Amino acid sequence: MPPEAKDVPTLMKEMVTWIASSERQELPCPIRAGIAHYEFATIHPYYDGNGRTARLLTTLILHLGGYDLRGLYSLEEYYARNLAAYYEALTVGPSHNYYEGRAKANITRWVEYFCAGVADSFESVKRRAAEAASSGAHDRSSVLRRLDPRQRTALVLFKESDFVTSGKVAELFSISERAARNLLTAWVTSGFVVVACPAKKSRKYELSSAYKDIFHK
Repeated sequence: MPPEAKDVPTLMKEMVTWIASSERQELPCPIRAGIAHYEFATIHPYYDGNGRTARLLTTLILHLGGYDLRGLYSLEEYYARNLAAYYEALTVGPSHNYYEGRAKANITRWVEYFCAGVADSFESVKRRAAEAASSGAHDRSSVLRRLDPRQRTALVLFKESDFVTSGKVAELFSISERAARNLLTAWVTSGFVVVACPAKKSRKYELSSAYKDIFHK
């Protein structure tokens, strides 16, 4: 249960001031980013999209703090592997009500989970780089950098199958099929995917020619 609307502007201003303060800059960047994520999700300033915005905010903080994976991997992939663990880590404190403990809760468990995700992300890049080097694979980092976090996450679907449906995308991101269809339409426009069988009512999508060889040597 988020705070009342009348309190949100002040709380958001205080949060931004906290993030930007020189005193807080002394905190290790991943810890600062993790706290900012929790605070944003707790204030819950928007009707929808708070989780996505919180994750975008933490990505920015990590980027500015030198923790930049340059598009090779994202925390979204870490969360997507086990969404239940993500939401469980965010559920701390004696109550879900902002005014009854949520705002002042001990968030150590969440910060530990968040920092473990950062470590996991960098370990994944290191592991992938080692595997690619040993197999003689070509460097495709320049191609991956053109993709946004969701597109990079969706690559796991294309690694398993040449085609994906809106249902699979909806399941991966825990969104409605309608939202998944809208997302796929945007991906078609951006050139990430193409419609595999336009004549069929039940649409399937495949990677565009620009990305089709991404899993091949």
